[in-house]
Amino acid sequence: MLTDEDLVQEIQSGSQAAMEVLVKRHYSSIYSYINRKIGDRHTAYDLTQEVFVKMMQSLGAYRNNGKFAHWLMKIAVNHCLDYYRSKHYKQNHTQTELDANVSDDKSNVWDLFHIQYQREKAKQAVLLLPEHQRDVIILNFYHDLKVKEIADMTDTNESTVKSRIKAGISKLKQILLAGDDGCEKRKQI
Repeated sequence: MLTDEDLVQEIQSGSQAAMEVLVKRHYSSIYSYINRKIGDRHTAYDLTQEVFVKMMQSLGAYRNNGKFAHWLMKIAVNHCLDYYRSKHYKQNHTQTELDANVSDDKSNVWDLFHIQYQREKAKQAVLLLPEHQRDVIILNFYHDLKVKEIADMTDTNESTVKSRIKAGISKLKQILLAGDDGCEKRKQI
């Protein structure tokens, strides 16, 4: 199996097939990050497509001085930042519900509803975090990236990433423990 770097070299030589392999290899990871970050699967789909367009446009500048996946994730992180700064986002900011991907036939309906409810609460809590904390929480817990990797992707130092993770976890705990009676508290956090 070819490495990402091998595929990049083939793409730079004009191989369409290598581009398709590289996109298929990383598509789900990039889409998952953007979907968790944005909270809208349709917008996440569009932004994911744009990230891969940016990747193709930037491949000439890619220098093999790290993992390709991290370089690509950094493009996704920056693209999400650009999206949040965009006029389109500011005018059309909405949130959609998280789709449940539960298919356990042995569970009863109430268990499925409870799982969906817990997932939705967690998603909404993450979306309530300030953007800088949301980024590090998603990258650390959903994508299993290390503090150093997150620091590289977000152009911050490691101690800042650690403090953002700690503060984000603390705020998530406050939001989730506030429950339904704490709706006003959650808006203030």
